Amino acid sequence: MSRLGTLGARLYRGEVGYDFVGKRKIWYGISILITITAIVGLAVRGLNMGIEFSGGAVFTTPKTSVSASEARHVAESASGGHTAVVQELGRGGLRIQISELGTKEALPVQEKLAKELDVQTSKIDTQLVGPSWGEEIASKAWQGLAIFMVLVVIYLAIAFEWRMALAALIALIHDLTITVGVYALVGFEVTPGTVIGLLTILGYSLYDTVVVFDGLKEASKDLTKQTRFTYSEIANRSLNSTLVRSINTTVVALLPVGALLFIGGGALGAGMLNDISLALFVGLAAGAYSSIFIATPLVADLKERDPQMKALAKRVRAKRAAAAAKADAGTGQASEDPDPPAAEDGDQPTPAVAGAGQRRQPASRGRGRGRPSGKRR
Repeated sequence: MSRLGTLGARLYRGEVGYDFVGKRKIWYGISILITITAIVGLAVRGLNMGIEFSGGAVFTTPKTSVSASEARHVAESASGGHTAVVQELGRGGLRIQISELGTKEALPVQEKLAKELDVQTSKIDTQLVGPSWGEEIASKAWQGLAIFMVLVVIYLAIAFEWRMALAALIALIHDLTITVGVYALVGFEVTPGTVIGLLTILGYSLYDTVVVFDGLKEASKDLTKQTRFTYSEIANRSLNSTLVRSINTTVVALLPVGALLFIGGGALGAGMLNDISLALFVGLAAGAYSSIFIATPLVADLKERDPQMKALAKRVRAKRAAAAAKADAGTGQASEDPDPPAAEDGDQPTPAVAGAGQRRQPASRGRGRGRPSGKRR
């Protein structure tokens, strides 16, 4: 068995473990810091909305010798200063996207691009996107997100309990905020592919959280009938038992997404892959983090406020204090009287009590009322 498999088996059996729940204030602090950074980036830089949301024109040119940087300069000059995004296509052509460009402005820009790029005007394909279509897409996306959140909370409240539903909702908002903040800081364009990526990571994050919650639900059955562990300790043991599974699932999911982002979008120049791959990569990583470091500690925090869990924690502490006092008392007595008292003259040693599996010594013959030997004198 591999080392990771051995570690997973030991974590599952509770032989080793890390106190995730006990150190929850550290994880809360890290999440708050990351969330604040994301919100500041969103407020300062804002999102680079794609043409599907802001409206504009897309010009697709045939094969040309002009580089992407030169074409971007030409497009911005031809459009009167509008921001242009240029992507190289596989067949040597260019895709030039200019935001906030109206129908009347599109034709002059097309002619200027054809002249500067040394191609025929009729060879340049022009597509216009109105801002109203982008607003409709954004509205539908927000509606879908709201419906998804409501259904998630209802399902988790029925399948588990309201505390787990609330913790899962906070974890989902946490993942969304971080992903959107990274988009603002990096400056990647927000397209419909980005929206699809965001909805995808919500499902993945929820799956990972439900796996952890399901183990916690099983481990906390009849919890108040024992006095060995508190709810937080049971939650931590349950989290450790599913830790390796969560790590394996996350790594396997991140590998292909990382290939899309860093190899496809970065090394190979397929910029359109960045729209969905960045959302997936950041969201998957944030979802794995939140399911381990945020969701379960939040459930433990909320659950420990329950009167039954408070009473259980009090009984556990009392039992441990009594056991510690008994151990201290036994240790003290042993240290004060390490050797048994020596027998004085005339005293008979105390006979040992026969225990299970011990044989009593037979009575000596000729004394007392022992069994007669059968010989006549």
